[in-house]
Amino acid sequence: MRMLHPHPGHDLTYNDVFMVPSLSSVGSRLGVDLSTPDGIGTTIPVVVSNMTAVAGRRMAEVVARRGGLTVLPQDIPTEVIADVVAWVKARHPVFETPITLGEHDTIGEALSLIHKRAHGAIVVVDADERPVGVFTEQDSAGFDRFTQMRHVMTTDLVTLSAEVTPEEAFDVLGEHRLSVAPVIGGDGRLLGVMTRRGALRSTIYRPALDPDGRLLTSVAIGMNADPVGRARELVALGVDVIVVDTAHGHQSQMISVVEQVRGAVPEARIVAGNVVTAEGTRHLVEAGADIVKVGVGPGAMCTTRMMTGVGRPQFSAVLECSEEAERLGAHIWADGGVRFPRDVALALAGGAANVMFGSWFAGTYESAADTMRDTDGQLYKESFGMASNRAVKHRSRDEADMERARKELFEEGISTSRMYLDPARPGVEDIIDQIVAGVRSSCTYAGASDIAEFRDRAVVGVQSHAGYEEGRPQGTSW
Repeated sequence: MRMLHPHPGHDLTYNDVFMVPSLSSVGSRLGVDLSTPDGIGTTIPVVVSNMTAVAGRRMAEVVARRGGLTVLPQDIPTEVIADVVAWVKARHPVFETPITLGEHDTIGEALSLIHKRAHGAIVVVDADERPVGVFTEQDSAGFDRFTQMRHVMTTDLVTLSAEVTPEEAFDVLGEHRLSVAPVIGGDGRLLGVMTRRGALRSTIYRPALDPDGRLLTSVAIGMNADPVGRARELVALGVDVIVVDTAHGHQSQMISVVEQVRGAVPEARIVAGNVVTAEGTRHLVEAGADIVKVGVGPGAMCTTRMMTGVGRPQFSAVLECSEEAERLGAHIWADGGVRFPRDVALALAGGAANVMFGSWFAGTYESAADTMRDTDGQLYKESFGMASNRAVKHRSRDEADMERARKELFEEGISTSRMYLDPARPGVEDIIDQIVAGVRSSCTYAGASDIAEFRDRAVVGVQSHAGYEEGRPQGTSW
């Protein structure tokens, strides 16, 4: 990357910079390969942060199907992680996971489940798991919540075979004017569902898969509570990427933990953080990290900078840390501070191999929190920062009352925030579409066919606040 203004005199965040277009021979956005250079197997630069209200099994499945990775939180018991990892690994790389109910289940039960999936359908199955009907929210109009599925479901089914290609599914659904259809095996049992938009996405995205063709998984571990034993357990469970995570990653205990984890699981892909300096990056890489997480305080739910004054503007942190990581043969993930697709592109231009997302994905069907409605009928989910009082209470629930009370005094995050689902983009795939479209276009403006070329060719300048405001469209939420 080349800076138009090499010595701005102060640190920069994403709003402070812009990218200049360059001569390009890349003819199409679809000709850009967004496979990440960090070697973990992601085919788009999207990593979902290990936030309890965001990262769960649904998020892990859907994001991996589109080429990204979800880091499951560190405070989940190992037996639960084992179940989640096995479940995600068993998901189909193309077919979406159905929500199923029986014929005698009620509308009330269906409506409590239907917003857990973006496809918005319940497949009604018989005792042998064969589909006998499909229910959508519109089918409930005029019926009370105790009405059984058999009275309201659509029974004129169009099904897809297990051998169907995304192109064929797209055409069949279009021909029948359907948004979703069950996928069945040769024995008639339900295997999944496909939507028309999902079929289209499957022609554009490549899933993030392990060497056995299963969806990628990742889990975070903390510095305390036997990180070495936890790492060994996660590797045995088939977890692909281990993230050693703490808010202040440049400390002696963290360096020691990374060294111990590397020694215990030498074959594992290890991510460690967070840091914002070249020195912090170097210490974690020398301790054994393959990838370093960069970012202190830029997250939407984080109050660290306001509470402590500690942190660093994210673009400068990414730029400095990526240069040091590259010198050492390692990579960085930009963690936090992205609000728009432009920020993702600038993080990649600054040298990030992948970009992490938290609150941006909190208000989606797939996030781990429950979907609720406000008094106006709008759907929302509750989110909270991972250093907030609420998160600390959750992590320390097994500790003595006095110790818990002491820890709860020190919070650096928002405990409750309503994240409304955007009616235009209520699913995480909708947001991924927006991000990927923006990053692909950024690459074409730079004349780059992949992320490595993009970093080499990007030309970035410093702008005033007025310059940033000039680029914002008027009359929208952007």
